[in-house]
Amino acid sequence: MRLFGMAVIVLGLAACGSVYRTPDVIAGAGQGTNVRVIPVTAETVVQANRSPFTPTALPAIFSQTAGAGGAIRGTGALPDAPLQPEIAPQSLTLRLPPDAPTQPYQIGVGDVVLLSTPTATGNTVAELSGLLAAQNSRQGYTVQDDGTINIPNVGRIDIAGRSIEDAEARLFQELVRNQIDPNFSLEIAEFNSQRVSIGGSVSNPTVVPVTLVPLYLDEALARAGGIAVSDIDFASVRLYRDGSLFQIPLAQLYANSQLTRTRLQDGDVLFVDSEFELDRAQQYFEQQLTIANVRQSNRQSALQELQLEIGLRRADLQEARQNFQSRIDLGADNREYVYLAGEVGQQGRFPLPYESRAVLADALFENGGIASSTGDVSQVYVLRGSTHPREFGAVTAWQLDLRNAANFTLATQFELRPDDTVFVAQQPVTRWDRALSQIIPQIISIGTNVTN
Repeated sequence: MRLFGMAVIVLGLAACGSVYRTPDVIAGAGQGTNVRVIPVTAETVVQANRSPFTPTALPAIFSQTAGAGGAIRGTGALPDAPLQPEIAPQSLTLRLPPDAPTQPYQIGVGDVVLLSTPTATGNTVAELSGLLAAQNSRQGYTVQDDGTINIPNVGRIDIAGRSIEDAEARLFQELVRNQIDPNFSLEIAEFNSQRVSIGGSVSNPTVVPVTLVPLYLDEALARAGGIAVSDIDFASVRLYRDGSLFQIPLAQLYANSQLTRTRLQDGDVLFVDSEFELDRAQQYFEQQLTIANVRQSNRQSALQELQLEIGLRRADLQEARQNFQSRIDLGADNREYVYLAGEVGQQGRFPLPYESRAVLADALFENGGIASSTGDVSQVYVLRGSTHPREFGAVTAWQLDLRNAANFTLATQFELRPDDTVFVAQQPVTRWDRALSQIIPQIISIGTNVTN
């Protein structure tokens, strides 16, 4: 027994130096700090979140884009070779085209649309800014290659391929989204996207635009100054449409009024041939195809240049963003952090996000949460030092008691500030467990020495 008593005394003396001390939050003044413990409640969360803080903004390179692409209108499918006439025909053959589809006019690339508004009242002028001026203002916009118009204070709006009604609805949505009075009307000032070409034996070969009003054969010929042939028996109007060639003899055209009301559509090519051979018509069609091919080639070249430019811009932006990330990895960027200590899943520092605010729950659960076997959920602290010169050394310890699981909602509301320290105290039993883990080896050692 004497040996056992001596072992207990020696154990007590040894334990005093071997059991390590763990950090804890101690209220009051001492050792150069003045700690004030405040329980975290719905009211104190509002108080804590009032401390001024502006999140760090991301560099401008993260909000820039390499450019916007758009659909470039093509020339359509290439036509087949023109139809060849018979060797010795007795008369010209009537080959009518199919009826053109009846549909509302579709706004296209090159059209000039006109936005107008009635007499402005109130602050409409200020709201519409560059879009619509006062007193029955009318402003024209050309539909670009990508099918959009660019309206100041609103941006690009795609209207190509839409009817006027659909385009008005689209503009209405964008004006409302930008909080601009959508009191306007839309008109087409210039029709440049849909055309009919007229050539051959006419007084004035020309290109006639297709407008809101249907374009008929007799009107198109009149726009070209009328037919200029000496013998209508061997003259015809040839219509090239979608790769097919149709023919209306002039004799039948003048005899049948219904033929003059043949409706034309975008892309039609009319050629008035004063001879039976198709040489001149074929040459005209080849010329139109050559022009179309040149335009298509120019569009492709422009598209390739645009893609190259966008690729270079995208590479520059990517390199700048990678350089910024490298600065963060090397610690060269002045990043703001929150520090985690005590009984958390992983001690360390938690970077505050750019352009947004982090809350206590973010920092805890980003780093493994609270150690369930050792952490005291009733003592979760956010330690925040005072920045006021008169309160040097003052620390506010915001204590969150998570024994009530409903208080986790407070953790999702409590905002963190740079240099905050999130600290979770250990459970009382954890202190005993850690003490015993150091004492027991000494007991065994002392018992062995006493036995010997």
